[in-house]
Amino acid sequence: MYKVVSHLSGRCAPLTGQVNCSTSVARFHLGRGAVCQQSAFKYRPAELSEMPPCNFKPQEYTGMSKERIMEIRSKNLSPMTTKITYYKKPVFIHQGHMQWLWDVDGRRFLDLFAGVATVAVGHCHPKVTAAAEKQLKKLWHTTNIYVNAPINEYCEKLASHLPDPLKVIYLTNSGSEANDLAMLLARLYTGNYDIIAFRGSYHGGSQQTMGLTSHSPFRYPIATSSGCTHTMCPDVYRGPWGGSHCRDSPVQTDRQCGCAQGQCAANEQYIGQLRETFHTSVASRVAGFFGEPIQGMGGAVQYPKNYFKEAYKLVRERGGVCIADEVQTGFGRTGTHFWGFQGYDVLPDIVTMAKGIGNGFPMGAVVTTPEIAASFSKAYHFNTFGGNSVACAVGSAVLDAIKEDGLQQNSLHVGTHLMTELAKLRDKYEIIGDVRGKGLQIGVEMVKDKATREPLCPEAMMEIFEDVKDMGVLIGKGGLYGQTFRIQPPMCITTKDADFFVAVFDRAINNYMDRK
Repeated sequence: MYKVVSHLSGRCAPLTGQVNCSTSVARFHLGRGAVCQQSAFKYRPAELSEMPPCNFKPQEYTGMSKERIMEIRSKNLSPMTTKITYYKKPVFIHQGHMQWLWDVDGRRFLDLFAGVATVAVGHCHPKVTAAAEKQLKKLWHTTNIYVNAPINEYCEKLASHLPDPLKVIYLTNSGSEANDLAMLLARLYTGNYDIIAFRGSYHGGSQQTMGLTSHSPFRYPIATSSGCTHTMCPDVYRGPWGGSHCRDSPVQTDRQCGCAQGQCAANEQYIGQLRETFHTSVASRVAGFFGEPIQGMGGAVQYPKNYFKEAYKLVRERGGVCIADEVQTGFGRTGTHFWGFQGYDVLPDIVTMAKGIGNGFPMGAVVTTPEIAASFSKAYHFNTFGGNSVACAVGSAVLDAIKEDGLQQNSLHVGTHLMTELAKLRDKYEIIGDVRGKGLQIGVEMVKDKATREPLCPEAMMEIFEDVKDMGVLIGKGGLYGQTFRIQPPMCITTKDADFFVAVFDRAINNYMDRK
């Protein structure tokens, strides 16, 4: 007899009955009277760690059938929406609470992707939900042509989290819109046109930001924003140069180097590539430089510790401004600081943000200096929904929750523990090439073999990805070749949650290796 853990209810339901794991079908009874049948076990249930308990009980799903949902999805939703269902066997999400999600069948999942690093403080966080409900009963929307308290209260609070002189805020509805606006600001202020970003970067899906993005699956064969040039990404794992203490992370690459402490030959090489870009690909004067402190869609790619310091200096020497894209790294996610750029000891001229800013509510922001913001006076720039009263109430509650719940500190503590444990799996398995990140912005890069760093094929990635989901954990994927698993959970997860995922991930890798 083996212990089988239920993932089907809000609470970890007790199980009765016996499971004969030598047969292809196991049938067992749940304590609440339901009957579950699972066919063709790929692993012995006794080998799985128990999913951490949860005292929240979700509502019973009484909506339309899965078949009807998929029929509408294929008929009425954009083909792209249908294309990115993500799993071969789709997950039909019904309800969420903090780090947990439930599907329409009542199965519980540990969410380690947070709607692409968006649900910062937890699904339906009580404080944020209460703030939204309170504002909804008072005032939904007027636009910021009228003076109202929520937008002013929120902007003052958000500005208090940024260093001087970054104090002027323009609210938007998304990260793409924020980056689009930052491009406009950079060009207006400097009077220059060329903008530089990293290869492998993702900065949005609008026609303007598509030109800034350097990731082919997110670009269409149409004219996009011109004047965007992509320089070599200083990736110390996959790039041509790297070493054993290049990045600001509790886990370093397994590449060797002869650099003395405080020196980084890889950094010098990558800065050399940026200089080459200035000499060959742009005008002598540039508008700006975009950089995510840690690449998100690119697969949690980190750079040498001093890269941004030297890059910012070179950009400013050529008349440009420096833009930190904090859409995925901001709001305490990296643990040591509230903003990712602070980990590099640099001060950007413009900061863009979205995702975690609203915990899932659609909002974004551009923050800059009074001097740069004055560039907007040359014409009108109006956003109907930017600064919406409900959005500002939600954003304010998110900032409160991060502070009151100690989520920045939790990101550092749990994230460091999780990366350390994942590094043990890297040492155990040939197909795990790299573990990297900071706080709860983590990437696990999968390879065919460690010597060549050839990416693991998409089919293998999908097998592992599906297996992790089938064992009750949702993670993401990224990287230029789709070879990196992304872990960017709600910042409220615990070390027990982290340990459960490590056990599940270990089992999924082992399952794949057994099938090879």
